[in-house]
Amino acid sequence: MPFEPQDPLDINALLFQLRMAIQRMLPKAGRIIGGVLILWLMTGFYIVQPDEMGVVKRFGAISSVAPPGPHYHLPYPIETVLRPKVTKVHRTEIGFRTVDIGPPAQYRSIPEEALMLTGDENIASVEFIVQYRIKNAMEYLFAIAWVDPTIKASAEAAMREIIGKNKIDEVLTTGKAMIQEGTLVLLQKILDDYKAGVQIVAVQLQDVRPPEPVSEAFKDVASAREDKEKLINQAQSYQNDIMPKAQGEAAQNVNRAQGYAQARIKRAEGEANRFLKSLVEYRKGPDVIRKRIYIETVEEVFTGMEKFIIDGKAGERLMPYLSLKDLKSSENITK
Repeated sequence: MPFEPQDPLDINALLFQLRMAIQRMLPKAGRIIGGVLILWLMTGFYIVQPDEMGVVKRFGAISSVAPPGPHYHLPYPIETVLRPKVTKVHRTEIGFRTVDIGPPAQYRSIPEEALMLTGDENIASVEFIVQYRIKNAMEYLFAIAWVDPTIKASAEAAMREIIGKNKIDEVLTTGKAMIQEGTLVLLQKILDDYKAGVQIVAVQLQDVRPPEPVSEAFKDVASAREDKEKLINQAQSYQNDIMPKAQGEAAQNVNRAQGYAQARIKRAEGEANRFLKSLVEYRKGPDVIRKRIYIETVEEVFTGMEKFIIDGKAGERLMPYLSLKDLKSSENITK
């Protein structure tokens, strides 16, 4: 009966059929050798877990790649299999190390990794984490001799380059998201050039601060900057309060001036028209107009004054008398 396993994944049935075939082919003295051979062949069965990728090597060279599930390879030393976890997110710390995961967690700073030079020639202590996963198992296993140290060194270099393009204020405050994104893109490019076979998932800044020796000076600068912003806000508030009032007063004065100007213009136009009319009448009868102007002028001058009417002949025999006392009393009453 030929050897035809019904279920390739039923290992017990397969081994039983192999043993029966060997027993029929070999004499009793060779059954021990057959058993050892069976055990050796059994070592070729392996299972790739859902989060793994199987890489089969034949005499040290890559033979094939196996997806998740049960598989078989020629027993050692002919073939071997490596099963890296391709869905696991790996973590690399730069600038610090986790001493105790806690809680509470405890960390130790690594100044030689954390201290970086900014674009305006200041020094910042930058601690960050790089998260990555395997995207090409063969490149990850065989393209680079030391993958994790390479990723760490590349991440530090990428971060130093991005930090060097930003000023200290941006590094410490508003530019963190941009720095993370820029470092991720640059680091991915570097590792792709190295054929590291990894995908950068995230770059996360854990702590960005001034170095310890100058931290107090940076605090003073930050406090001064806050005072500056406070004074600017107060000045703007005062400006917003006083400007509408000044603009309103200016508009009021302009309107008043315009009204006064219009009134003066109308009055001047009226006087000019009256003068022109008088000129026409004056040309018709100069004596009449001259006398009328005289009377109107006298009337305007003597309005409100005490007057005495004396006949012309009688006035010739009277001596003019000016009473200063009465004039003074009159002035007081007028005041």
